[in-house]
Amino acid sequence: MEGSGDDEEPDWLLPEPGGSPGRDSLAAGGRVPSCHGKVVSAGSSLHRIIVHLDLDCFYAQVEMICNPELRGRPLGVQQKYLMVTCNYEARNAGVKKCMSVKEAKEKCPELVLVNGEDLTKYREMSYKFTALLEEFTPLVERLGLDENFVDITEMVEIRLEQWKKDAFSKISLSGHVYNNQTVDLHDPVHIRLAMGSQVAAELRAAMHSRLGLTGCAGVATNKLLSKLVSGTFKPNQQTVLLPEGRQDLMNSLDNVMKVPGIGYKTAKRLATLGLTTVRDLQTCPAAILERELGSSVAQHIQKLSWGEDDSPVSPSGLPQSLSDEDSFRKCSSEAEVKKKIEELLASLLDRLYKDGRKPHTIRLTIRQFSPTNKWFNRESRQCPIPSHVVQRIGTGNRRYGCRTSNCRR
Repeated sequence: MEGSGDDEEPDWLLPEPGGSPGRDSLAAGGRVPSCHGKVVSAGSSLHRIIVHLDLDCFYAQVEMICNPELRGRPLGVQQKYLMVTCNYEARNAGVKKCMSVKEAKEKCPELVLVNGEDLTKYREMSYKFTALLEEFTPLVERLGLDENFVDITEMVEIRLEQWKKDAFSKISLSGHVYNNQTVDLHDPVHIRLAMGSQVAAELRAAMHSRLGLTGCAGVATNKLLSKLVSGTFKPNQQTVLLPEGRQDLMNSLDNVMKVPGIGYKTAKRLATLGLTTVRDLQTCPAAILERELGSSVAQHIQKLSWGEDDSPVSPSGLPQSLSDEDSFRKCSSEAEVKKKIEELLASLLDRLYKDGRKPHTIRLTIRQFSPTNKWFNRESRQCPIPSHVVQRIGTGNRRYGCRTSNCRR
């Protein structure tokens, strides 16, 4: 559940770790511009070196940092009746993410449970993580709370300039190579990836020494490949993908939904064409895909299936929306729903106060639970926030003049 999302959402609305379908949410959008969405890159897509960093069992790590006595013990973080994540001691005992708390306790009776419904400390650690990476380069793109892309192309180029040509043989590769392929230090791309692996190791070392965090890293020539390869060895390890390993990596994906950028709705349309595996998508005639999906989408996802990704790392800046959510499972009356919305609103206002920016829109999203379809129906309604209410946000005055009785679905 950490860092989940689908291709029908814009990237700045990706759910945070712990978010899941079937939750209702309130969200407020800030008006202050940021660099989010700005196309910034140190190099062209032909010679980029991208690192994807993914923190290990993030919520559990944060809990162990806050309470070191939890280290070495099987630990699970729960939201309502579900395990949203657990540490590796718990995983070794058979506990998995998204497992019910009851089943998790049956698998591991000594499991220590921590309530993870309040995301405050996770968000705070997440932004510290991103801020640390930005000390190395401004080209950092957030992907959920526990993942970041980092474009280290310029860092690699500068370091290689400092090496004499006859010293390339002294460059060593840090971590693993996908499929255990041999690095050829006469190949310029291999040399740059090897240097990139050293940079990635430095990033991970800084994460651990300064924040106490561990994570996995993938080093490749684009964002898609770096994300796909980063989890090859877990936990707290890193993997380099050489160009020669790209096809093997893509062929290892047995379902099109394992390709970042292809979500449930697109996969469902592909299934109507009999396309379920990455290999199916690669070999499908372009004309068939274009008739079903349109030229632009068809070309894009077929390029993704071959591991091709031209998208630059776009510095995320401050979040463009803030949201809070709840499953509402314990609500059985209109009064209880209103009370829960008021609680969500209070939490959202606290975060707006800390953020310091003034919002301009409030949105209520409802995802209707269906026992037969986990991809719940979703409805949203939004409206401008009155100017007199906006002026009071951040002043400490909690009487904003908002009455939930005036809300309409």
